[in-house]
Amino acid sequence: MKKIHVKYSILILFVATLLTSCKSDDDATTIDYSTVNVFDIFTVQSDNETVIMNGEIKSRTLQDFNNMLAGHPEIKQIHMAEVPGSSDDEINLQVGAKVRQNGINTHILDNGLIASGGVDFFLAGVQRTKGNNTQIGVHSWADGSGNEATNYPNDSTEHLRYIQYYESIGYTNQWSRDFYFYTINAASADNIHWMTEAEITQYGLITE
Repeated sequence: MKKIHVKYSILILFVATLLTSCKSDDDATTIDYSTVNVFDIFTVQSDNETVIMNGEIKSRTLQDFNNMLAGHPEIKQIHMAEVPGSSDDEINLQVGAKVRQNGINTHILDNGLIASGGVDFFLAGVQRTKGNNTQIGVHSWADGSGNEATNYPNDSTEHLRYIQYYESIGYTNQWSRDFYFYTINAASADNIHWMTEAEITQYGLITE
């Protein structure tokens, strides 16, 4: 029995040493995000205050955004080039909330395009501006079963996460409902409606 106990103790010591070694390796490879400029769809500019955003919002985007802010807490403006939407709506709404919480402004670059979830992200900006020849596209959403937003009655809880998102980033309940129902009726999930300047003004998407 004693011999078995000794082997067991040696095994425990080996495992403990291995775990300690792994922890040391992890600590040694901790990333200093202040030295990183590219976080997938986000690229921090040399002034450390401006970010170029280009690409689809996806499941990793929240972590990328958090890492970017950790290394560059002075970010003030996100310039959107082409953000056609999101593949993960829940993450998109969480990232948008972070934008507003951190007092960051959003801007659509000249010839820029935002659509679908990209519009929800843009709306999180405290100040929202756009350049020349820009496009802003909206449409309905569809769930995994193929049901579109317009298949649900207006008082369905299926609509709440988007309305509550708009409210969480500073819009009134009335505006949130008006804009949300406008978007889902503007075009089906597999189509897109490009907002007119009159519609952009009507809903106050641009603050300056």
